Amino acid sequence: MFSRSAHLYDAIYSFKDYAAESERLHGLVDQRTPGARTLLDVACGTGMHLAELRRWYEVEGVDVDPQLLAIARQRLPDVPLHEGDMTTLDLGREFDVVTCLFSSIAYVRTPEGLERATASLARHVAPGGLLVVEPWITPDAWIPDHVAAVFVDEPELKVARINGGAVPDGDRLVLDMHYLVGTPGGVEHFIERHDVGMFTREQYLDAVRAAGLDVEWDDEGLFGRGLVLGRRGA
Repeated sequence: MFSRSAHLYDAIYSFKDYAAESERLHGLVDQRTPGARTLLDVACGTGMHLAELRRWYEVEGVDVDPQLLAIARQRLPDVPLHEGDMTTLDLGREFDVVTCLFSSIAYVRTPEGLERATASLARHVAPGGLLVVEPWITPDAWIPDHVAAVFVDEPELKVARINGGAVPDGDRLVLDMHYLVGTPGGVEHFIERHDVGMFTREQYLDAVRAAGLDVEWDDEGLFGRGLVLGRRGA
């Protein structure tokens, strides 16, 4: 997924307010699972959310991308970090809170993948605990021919990442991300392909129910994409 751009990830997403998002998440958890102590962040990427969430919880992380995990391990050398696929994950233990943030759930690609991943995440939720999944855009919210761009302007790093013109194929969407990267060593262009799934609100809610959790939808979410909240009975 980020095979060519892992070293650029934090710069590209520097616009995200991880501290504010984590504060909001902690508030939601505290309302529903007061006293939560342990947290597992699945698809933790470079560990930016974990760096904030450790203020309140004993944290661990999981990601399928070894390059992103390597950056997270440098950032959080004392935090247990695991390489694993969310659709088959089995750490052999439960947590008070399990999160899957920043729309990473889209990379399961299909409704079947969504069901498998949700069941896997739910297996790690302790009795009385909470599952928090941040969805990607729903099919009805997709804007045809939309062109998106992110720019980085640092003293020795310039990046333009542009994608557009993608056409949904049912519930799948293939995004070709074009990168133009300038450093003191020169200018490079490359393309990364991101194959993702778009799921309806009902599909998210049904997957959590099928995993045995009580479910609710939070419209506000962490930065406008909503949140799926699943609670396991005590």
